[in-house]
Amino acid sequence: MVLEVFIPWTDGQRLQGGKYVIDKVLGQGGFGITYKALHVELEQTVVIKTPNEYLSHDPEYDKYIERFIQEGRTLALLSQDPHPHIVGVIDLFKEGSVHCLVMGFVPGENLFEAVRRRGTLPEAEIVPCIRQIGEALMVVHQAGLVHRDAHPGNIMLRSNGKAVLIDFGIAKELIPRTLSSTSSEGNHGFAPYEQITRGSREPTVDIYCLAATLYYGVTGQPPTTSLVRKLDNTYLTPPRLINVSISDRLNRAILKGMALEPKDRPQSMQAWLVMLEAPKATPPPPVDRVHRKEVVRPKAKLNSEAIPEKPANKSLRIIPWRWLVGVLFSYLLIGYFLAASNPPYIAWAWVGAWVGAWVGAWVGAWAGLGAWAVAWAVAWAVAWSVAWYVAWYVAWYVAWYVAVACAVAWSVAWYVAVAWYVAWSVAWYVAVAWAGEKLQKSFSKLHTFLILASTSSLGLGLGWLGQQVHRFII
Repeated sequence: MVLEVFIPWTDGQRLQGGKYVIDKVLGQGGFGITYKALHVELEQTVVIKTPNEYLSHDPEYDKYIERFIQEGRTLALLSQDPHPHIVGVIDLFKEGSVHCLVMGFVPGENLFEAVRRRGTLPEAEIVPCIRQIGEALMVVHQAGLVHRDAHPGNIMLRSNGKAVLIDFGIAKELIPRTLSSTSSEGNHGFAPYEQITRGSREPTVDIYCLAATLYYGVTGQPPTTSLVRKLDNTYLTPPRLINVSISDRLNRAILKGMALEPKDRPQSMQAWLVMLEAPKATPPPPVDRVHRKEVVRPKAKLNSEAIPEKPANKSLRIIPWRWLVGVLFSYLLIGYFLAASNPPYIAWAWVGAWVGAWVGAWVGAWAGLGAWAVAWAVAWAVAWSVAWYVAWYVAWYVAWYVAVACAVAWSVAWYVAVAWYVAWSVAWYVAVAWAGEKLQKSFSKLHTFLILASTSSLGLGLGWLGQQVHRFII
């Protein structure tokens, strides 16, 4: 037998001595009837919720009304500290034999209407709204209540993007199941099976409802009902198989919140909301204060000329090996020929090597001229000095050996040796000067001098040793 649902009040009817004026019926179901009305004194649109008239014939009607009044008073206490995402309770009164609960009217469209109009909602838009409703339900749970009807039809979306939870399912477990709103279009597929079969009042009921509402928002499809899943052992289609654009994190949170058995769901609304949170970026490690110091360099002198910076990478040592090898072999040949002619000349050659090393060091540091220019100047000076020495030496030997033909031949050989000596001397000065310039890019003048002097001394020593070995063999 189907019970008839009566509408006790008509449009324009006045309640509480004209305090409220009925506008129209917003909806009706197993619990009762919801009206849109006007609060005359406040000039405010309100919602009035009443139980169905036929419930007065139910044997548990008194218990049902007692629960209705008790929860209405609790909601009124919650409204003393208004929550931005919970509809406020304004009044609780009795009109004749009918108990009435007055709540604020929330303009906008509900989540059902938004999905029907737009289709699936972006994750970035729907998740904040669901989080707002979850935070509102946390307040409800702390007050000892369970909403039991957090389906898309009871979530209003304001134009500013805020969501508001409305229409508490007061005393739903006392309503005959055949007329309960759990079987209506609004709550179809959104209630867990323990609510439908046993009238459960645990917070896990709201977790299932809200997770199912999120499922609907991101897929545009109502989820498989919990009763079908329970009785027919049917699996819930993961939302990501319907909408591949949602994140894996959101997919897991929905499936966890919609777990068929209450024990498999998060046991608090707060625990479930944590699953919706995006992972926080790891902050960078703290920087030690010593690394925060800045080096302030003067930008310019008073004459606006930039102050030259010190050369970078001064510790990088570059050795001009080719030129040092040239210096080494030049002194080796000089040492060999001088040892062959007269041993005392070796001492003068050593003095010349150290002087040449000092000249090379200064040539490298001389910024005004290039190495080649200085090298050729030194080479010409040496050449002229040697030329005067040869001229004097030749004149002395010609006068001495004028009558001796063999002495002339020997002198010619000597002159050839001297010519070779001059040629090697020129090459030596060029090599020393060039090596000095290269070394100055990495070393000071003192270090350059020591490197050149050591190389020259090593060459002279090897040349003198080579001549001694040659004499010993012959």
